[in-house]
Amino acid sequence: MATINVTNWKKEKVGSVDLAAEVFEVEVKKDVLHSVVRWQLASRRQGTHMTKTKGLVSGGGKKPFKQKGTGNARQGSTRSPLMPGGGTMFGPVPRNYSYVLPKKMRKVGLSMALSHLLKEGKLFVVDSMASEGKTAELNKRLKTFGVKKAVLVDDVSDEKFQLAARNLPDYKYFPVAGINVFDLLKFDAAVITKNSINKIIERCSLEK
Repeated sequence: MATINVTNWKKEKVGSVDLAAEVFEVEVKKDVLHSVVRWQLASRRQGTHMTKTKGLVSGGGKKPFKQKGTGNARQGSTRSPLMPGGGTMFGPVPRNYSYVLPKKMRKVGLSMALSHLLKEGKLFVVDSMASEGKTAELNKRLKTFGVKKAVLVDDVSDEKFQLAARNLPDYKYFPVAGINVFDLLKFDAAVITKNSINKIIERCSLEK
């Protein structure tokens, strides 16, 4: 079981907390992280792409030219895929790209991402995430804290902190319910509150 310091936003130690080994000290496997990230990105795809087939393109009621005598191959519609302005053959159609990933793999992947950040020294625990709701004040606080890009995680969503963080492209704030592998790896650092640790452990737990 690892022990990590709890600090305030001035990087002053205000306590310490134990981190469960089954969540924060898991062996990191790249193939598992890769599978979880691919599943996340696939689920985010809209899948609304579409092209018009011969039957969907407007027009085409008239035969382009007579059947015989022109020397051309016979054509029955101006909207044939063989004709300029015609439909598309085998084009993309709306579809759902999401698929089911085992719940155990999702939980293990999240534990591996957290373990990776802890091992690299990029996981920080703060006492609270209170804010005045001002973006400039929060940006200055984060720069002073020493993280250029980070995921900010609280036990519950704070409205003022969310207002302050939403215009900061290098930081992403959400409650424990929103924590995910893709963002943890993309932002390459995480700042979590002391109160969120138990909820993170509960979410990553493999026990029913």
